[in-house]
Formats: sequence, structure tokens, C-alpha cells
Amino acid sequence: MSKLGISSKILGTFGICSILSLTLYAQDPKELLQKAKNAGLLPLPSGKELLKYQQEKIKQQNIAQDYNAKLTTKQVELGKKLYFDPRLSTSHLVSCNTCHNLGLGGVDILPAATGHKWQPNGSHLNSPTVYNSMFNEVQFWDGRAKDLGEQAQGPLVNPVEMASTPQKVVESVQSIPAYVNEFKAAYGNNVKIDFKLIADTIAMFEMTLNTPTRYDDFLNGNLKALSKEEQEGLNIFINEGCTACHNGINLGGSMQPFAVMKPYRFASIGGFKGDKNGMVKVPALRNVMDTAPYFHNGQFWDVKDAIKEMGAIQLGINISDEEAEKIKTFFGALTGKYPEITYPILPASTDKTPKPQL
Repeated sequence: MSKLGISSKILGTFGICSILSLTLYAQDPKELLQKAKNAGLLPLPSGKELLKYQQEKIKQQNIAQDYNAKLTTKQVELGKKLYFDPRLSTSHLVSCNTCHNLGLGGVDILPAATGHKWQPNGSHLNSPTVYNSMFNEVQFWDGRAKDLGEQAQGPLVNPVEMASTPQKVVESVQSIPAYVNEFKAAYGNNVKIDFKLIADTIAMFEMTLNTPTRYDDFLNGNLKALSKEEQEGLNIFINEGCTACHNGINLGGSMQPFAVMKPYRFASIGGFKGDKNGMVKVPALRNVMDTAPYFHNGQFWDVKDAIKEMGAIQLGINISDEEAEKIKTFFGALTGKYPEITYPILPASTDKTPKPQL
């Protein structure tokens, strides 16, 4: 056979492989949209639908249940100040924003959350993003908090996070007249400033930290919202079975078994086992490109490596480099529009404000 004949045969084979590859990844946008819906993927609510969702959550979770909690401007702004105020911590150095930095995708970009006296989390747990956290079914990696109000209480009293006590948190807030007046403006003159209400107010601010994306536009029917490459990545994401856990509004946020097909290679780091049934909260994938490192103990910095590890330990499959790259491209469409957050000027301390303890 001539060299030309061999070359033609090779080119022909290459062309067939290319066509097969395109067939594997290609998906009609309308069919892909229906496939995404069938897989349980849901768009972020917006407008009146979002407001209704927030109000339902407030009612279901008993957020500030003794008051008229409706995410008013005064309630949300007060929650924002408390979120950024390090005086709620024993050291006066750690705030909610320390581990859930709103300028860094709602995380601290550390493998393990680090708080009071620069202590890392005892189980080497990574800080999940606070953005879109309202759409999680549970909070914390072991799912021990059912809602944001309950979650907000945890770091305040955790000895390796903010290291305070409910009594000291209340004392700090009540020692500042401007805060007392803002609580009255937010909830009425007869308001009782207690630990739960402080945490619930922080939670109401967190309920506003939502990031709509082009991915949501696609799920809402705009078939041109995602590029061809992003659609290919979404198609692979669904076909490989990733949506078995990463579904719903947040593409995660529920409790699921972990490392079901083979052991997680970094399981020994921190020794986290999940809840009493071995279940772990599924990481939400919105803004995932901004929230490295990945996994509960922050052991992967490259999202492609995290994708391949998940395929192996959860699905028992080998995700190729090409497939991981395409899924990564889809993940880029999950980066949303962050809300504009103006850093608040916090009210001044008084001589009654508890002094920092370092």
C-alpha cells in the first residue's frame, strides 16, 4: 500500500473517531434541558419566587419567630453588621467573614478552617461557602444543623472558631447602644436581644447571599445561555451519574453516603467519618471554581483532580482527562453574579463591652 493510501486510511479512522467523540458529547439543547430537569437540576429562584422561597424558609425554620421577620432592609443590614463584627468572638479578631469571606467566594481558601488562636479545625474540615447556603437541605459537613439560624450559633461558641459563649455574645451586643437601637428598629421596641435572635439575624443576611448564573438562564429556557462546550460538560456531568448527589437548586447540600465504591485516598487526614450513619453533606457546586481547595478536608486544589476522584470513589468509574476538562468547563457556568456588599461601619464599643481575650 502506498504512503498516500496509508495516510488516507489513518485520516479516515481519525475522522470516524472524531465523529464518535462528537456523538458521545453532543446533545440537542432542548433534549439536554429536559435531561437536566429529569436529573433533578433546578434553577435559582428569582424575583417574587425568591421572596416567597425566603419567607417559607423563615417560617419553616422559626427564624426570629417571635417577631415580624421578613428580610426588611433594617433586619438584613443589622445581620450584615453582626456577620462582619469580630467582637462577637472572644479574641475580637474572628468574625463570620473570617472563614466565609464574601470577597473570596464565601470561603477562606484554606484546607482547614482556622479560627481562635489560629487553631485549625480539629477534624481538618474545610469551610463551605456561605453563598447560596439557604438552598442546602442541611448545614455543616455532618448535617447537624437543619437551618442557617442554627448553623450561625455553632461557630460563635466553637472553641476553635470564635470561642465565645451565648452569654458573652449577648453581653457584647447589649453593651453597644447603637446595636440595641438597631434591634429595636428591626424588631420593635419590645425586642428581647437573646443569642438565638442574634444568630437568626445573621442568618437573614446570609439568605440574601445568592448568585444567579447563566446556568439558571439555561434551566429557565434560554437555550443559548450556555456555550456548546458548557453544554457538552453538562451532558457528561449528567451521563456519568454526578447528579445522583449533585442535584436540586444548589447541585448539592443533601446528606449522602461517602466513598461508596472505594476508599477516599485522603480519608486519614482529619479522620472525619460523617454523621453517625457515615453520611456526609454533598458540597454545593455553585461558584465551585472560586472555592478551592475541595473535599471536606481540602485536599484537592485542581478541580479536575477532584472530579476524577469523585468518579472513582462515588461512582466506580474512571473519568478521563478529556471528560474532566469538559465538566470543568461546565462548572465555569456555575460562577454566578455576586451581590454587591458594602463593608459596614460597625458601632463603637463602650466601657461595658467585654474586653478581648487573646
